[in-house]
Amino acid sequence: MEVVALTKENFDAEVAQGKALIDFWASWCGPCRMLSPVVDEIAEENDGFKVCKVDVDDQPELAQRFGVMSIPTLVVMKDGAAVSTSVGVRPKEEILKMIESAE
Repeated sequence: MEVVALTKENFDAEVAQGKALIDFWASWCGPCRMLSPVVDEIAEENDGFKVCKVDVDDQPELAQRFGVMSIPTLVVMKDGAAVSTSVGVRPKEEILKMIESAE
């Protein structure tokens, strides 16, 4: 599945139903660049949930809405509600466990 770039305009429509992993990132952030290929790999390997990215520089309203103070921040959404949050680089296995536990 392809990674969806979220904006304040498409956010609610994209994550209102089902599960989604959201990566809050910025192009200047070193740890974000380390995590990005892992998030892309998760998107390619999984069809059961959406994988989305939010560029905090382009979408400060979304970052503020989720209280993102440090990046990268990962948020797992289920049916439009945030159910899990993680700050910093995480191994792929930990990220997948976060998603799986959002039942």
